[in-house]
Amino acid sequence: MKITSVKAIAVNIPFKTPYKWSVGAYTGITRVIIEVHTDEGISGYGESPSWESEEEINTFMAQRLIGMDPLDMEGCERACVPEMRVLANTDGNTPLKSFGGIEMALWDIKGKYFRLPLYMLLGGAARKKIPMCEYFSYRMLNKGGTDGGEATPLDVAKYCARMREEHGSTFFEGKCYTGDVKAEIKMVEEIRSALGEDAMIRLDGNMAWSMSSARELLKGLEPYNIRNFEDPVASFWDMKKLRMHSAIPFSTHNPDPALAFHLGVPDSFVVNLTVLGGLRKTLGFIHTCENLGLNVWCYSGDTGLATAGYLHVKAAVNHMHEPSQSLFRFMEFDIIEEGPFSPKNNFLDVPEGHGLGVNIHKKNLEYGHKLYKENGPMDQFYNEADPKKFIRLPIN
Repeated sequence: MKITSVKAIAVNIPFKTPYKWSVGAYTGITRVIIEVHTDEGISGYGESPSWESEEEINTFMAQRLIGMDPLDMEGCERACVPEMRVLANTDGNTPLKSFGGIEMALWDIKGKYFRLPLYMLLGGAARKKIPMCEYFSYRMLNKGGTDGGEATPLDVAKYCARMREEHGSTFFEGKCYTGDVKAEIKMVEEIRSALGEDAMIRLDGNMAWSMSSARELLKGLEPYNIRNFEDPVASFWDMKKLRMHSAIPFSTHNPDPALAFHLGVPDSFVVNLTVLGGLRKTLGFIHTCENLGLNVWCYSGDTGLATAGYLHVKAAVNHMHEPSQSLFRFMEFDIIEEGPFSPKNNFLDVPEGHGLGVNIHKKNLEYGHKLYKENGPMDQFYNEADPKKFIRLPIN
């Protein structure tokens, strides 16, 4: 079997209404969908998290992969990615993220070739039902006035209560970023009251807090049984100082388990499979974390294609027992026929089809690409107060 073509397609998926976080308003996601075709009629699909990957793949990597065996993932990687320890100091990690999406497509091909779901290629299922969190944040009101508009702590708590009522959700994670310590404590108090004592509540500060404000905030959150606080401050070193003032576990998107083990913080990593360079590198990262006593789960903001990859990895890896994040309720549409996914009673079933086990929604893929070509990447940093300037941290 030989690769005959590789194509990368950038797509925009707007949110029903933007949600707010520490550095602006998040209007939607831009992701790059990768198609890999073979001479045996088997095609695989993958996803890269960065719009820059479209050009990287189409102008450089695609031609280098023509004629290669898609089952030879190491060979394909060596054709596309220079030595990363050197490249990271010069040109950044776009090649790694780009190939990570290609590698996902190669796994999809491999599963279809052997007529097995991906989790079977990874060793079999430790679980078939995959835990997921609902997500909450302050949100703008959409133009029709039919969605969003959560502007107060009580509004956010009512949204969470609605998710529990409509979907059986009791796992929640959301933004805690405003710089107003009293208002954030009030929001968590309202959410805890609305959901009850047994619900899981995790928070994400996106590095918004100064050390003094973070100490005050975490002290005020102690009565509310917070499962985890992601990036309350800007660095592992600040987290180490903060640990002296709070027993709430910390997590981060910055994948440095050696430093975390050395400092004793953070307790967990929240990762994207392709940012790390693909499933093989992600599995190595997870096993390292397991040996060091660090938790791992997956973050949100991807299409159903990458989410399917998450589901298979979490099915196959016993250590990944914590629920992952999700933004499924916020998305206007998805580029897979099965999406947007909709967790019920906190869980999604792992797909049982061959490879990733999901099917591309061709019209939605074309529409998402049309939105990208017309508008450029979705804005993740829109500043309502001054659209011409980006926000700087800490907020308080």
